[in-house]
Amino acid sequence: MKRLFVVLALLVAQPSLAVTPDEILDDPELEARARDISKGLRCLVCRNENIDESNAELAADLRVLVRERLLEGDSNDEVLDYVVGRYGEYVLLKPTTQGANLILWIAGPAMLLLAAGGGLAYVRRRGQAPDAGATVLSAEEEARLKDILDD
Repeated sequence: MKRLFVVLALLVAQPSLAVTPDEILDDPELEARARDISKGLRCLVCRNENIDESNAELAADLRVLVRERLLEGDSNDEVLDYVVGRYGEYVLLKPTTQGANLILWIAGPAMLLLAAGGGLAYVRRRGQAPDAGATVLSAEEEARLKDILDD
């Protein structure tokens, strides 16, 4: 019975959010906007975790900053611009595809295509290369071989 309870608890368990009750805004609409923005911001301590799920102190500071900006009347884009201006584009979980970031977005597929092209060229050249073991015999060698085989 105890095992069943543990299994059910694990199945029902959901990831808890790190947002503390004192951070939550009174206005449900603003809180929903804050959560939406927070899901797109990276915790600078935890790396690939958004600030809404991170327990790091810096993530809590970022959550408070987002909520303060919303209370001041900023739009979602203005809040993101403010945070990016302060911490750089690394804070975004999904970086923009403009400027220098465009090179990073294109580099992976470009390298894959270059490697595939190089591999294809290698296979084609190897197929067209003469067989290294097949050498042409001179007339003298052919005559000697015929003599050996006739014996």
